[in-house]
Amino acid sequence: MIQIDDAGSGSLLGGTIIGILRVETGEYHYDVIPLKYYQGKSFAKKKYIDYVITIVEESIRKLNVSKDEPIEVCRGYMFDSLNNWLKENQFSYTNTIIKDPLQSIIEKSFDDYAVQLGLPESFITYTKYPFHFHRILKWVYADYENRSKLCKTGWKSWGKYGKLQVNQGQEYIKNKDWTCLKCNQSIPRNSNAAVISYVSNRPNKIYLHPHCT
Repeated sequence: MIQIDDAGSGSLLGGTIIGILRVETGEYHYDVIPLKYYQGKSFAKKKYIDYVITIVEESIRKLNVSKDEPIEVCRGYMFDSLNNWLKENQFSYTNTIIKDPLQSIIEKSFDDYAVQLGLPESFITYTKYPFHFHRILKWVYADYENRSKLCKTGWKSWGKYGKLQVNQGQEYIKNKDWTCLKCNQSIPRNSNAAVISYVSNRPNKIYLHPHCT
């Protein structure tokens, strides 16, 4: 049996991973919907949904999936075009909620992908909701010029929060440990830190080493 699922479609950071697993053998193939499909006119035209077919078609070829092998496809809008393609090509598929084994495997793939984009592993290891919009937004504002290019800028939420006014200043760090959100290294106590502040859904402060600004 084949399972098909996605990971990262709800994350501001990066594209979306589409993964396919043959449950009995553990054969797994995945690819990323390029970020450009979540930016500009491509996003408005929902071309990312059509690109799912490109990934799945290649995966089906690599895994040599036959027309009568059962395929479970995740429910949801991401697979609207794929469902039509599977039907037109006479594959045996059903829409369902995808659980393990694929769910854990594909989530790990997206974690690794996000780290490759520069997201600190500590975000994923020690944070309950590592890809929460405003948490990622804070990481982006710590190095806006570079990290804004890694975002799904076609989102309405980016239009609302992606170009906020920021203020820069300094604070003396005394009784609390902070991590620089640009280099991900500790900011020593009893030292000055650069501060970026802005207001999104609430007031936010980003602490950086002075030399990281």
